[in-house]
Amino acid sequence: MQRQIIVMFCSLFFFVLGPSWAADPAAVQNRGALFKVQQGAHTLYLFGTIHVGSKDFYPLEPRLAGLLKKAPVLALEIDPLGDPQKLARAVQQHGLSNKGLVGMTPAWRQRLDRLLKQYNIEPESVAAMKPWLLASLLTVSEFAAQGYDASLAVDAHLSKQAHAAGQKIVELETADSQMALFDKMTPAEQLLFLQEAIAGIEDKEQAAQAREIADAWRNADVQALDALALKAEQDDTFSGRFVQQVLLDGRNPALADGMIKLMARENNSVAAIGVLHLVGKTSVPELLRKRGLSVERIY
Repeated sequence: MQRQIIVMFCSLFFFVLGPSWAADPAAVQNRGALFKVQQGAHTLYLFGTIHVGSKDFYPLEPRLAGLLKKAPVLALEIDPLGDPQKLARAVQQHGLSNKGLVGMTPAWRQRLDRLLKQYNIEPESVAAMKPWLLASLLTVSEFAAQGYDASLAVDAHLSKQAHAAGQKIVELETADSQMALFDKMTPAEQLLFLQEAIAGIEDKEQAAQAREIADAWRNADVQALDALALKAEQDDTFSGRFVQQVLLDGRNPALADGMIKLMARENNSVAAIGVLHLVGKTSVPELLRKRGLSVERIY
């Protein structure tokens, strides 16, 4: 479970954006999750995204499209069309090293090389990547093999629409802050993180769960999304604990703070963040409720 969450629910920071796609308007349905948050006279709409995509994800349903069109501000975890120099500096600082895969045994190296060959990735092109970044690349490559493309990510789709319309975009986080979380792992922990990613791809767990997660988002399936949140909470692997404790529980309070600050300045803005931040006992909506805001789940 844990490796899929990395891709589906945390912003991806190193992929070139491709075109947005339009589906048959008659097939438009609810996607992800949508909440209405109110504090005093101000309202904010909170939408759950995933950070990969498929052509049939678009267009988004008319109600959300209308909210996005009228919103004075679109808040994202990070803007995929933001400053590329900041992104490059974050990758350099937190994702690259000249030490290689210290401690990886020959047997694990062979397993890694098989996957690199499977995804047509030249070993030399990833030789400087730290294990956590290489694990993320492998996960993205497996999702691509299953038909889910980072270039069609929902965040990218929303960002491109906002930029085209001249809409203000607010970043709730930075690429540096996101990557720094992964870089907190020790070298040994990062190696374990990579090994668990390799094993998850090899045993086909990742392929099956990619479909499960994408289907839950595609159909705005409340029960399925809640079940995914419960699985994440119960995942006792190293990667699972890291994702739950650091990438979700560790980030949710600051995301909630950013939304409260935005609501104090603006009315009817839309915040779009990874959907797993919106479900579970420690989710952003639950934190907002505990802070006295009115939170209604629309779907």
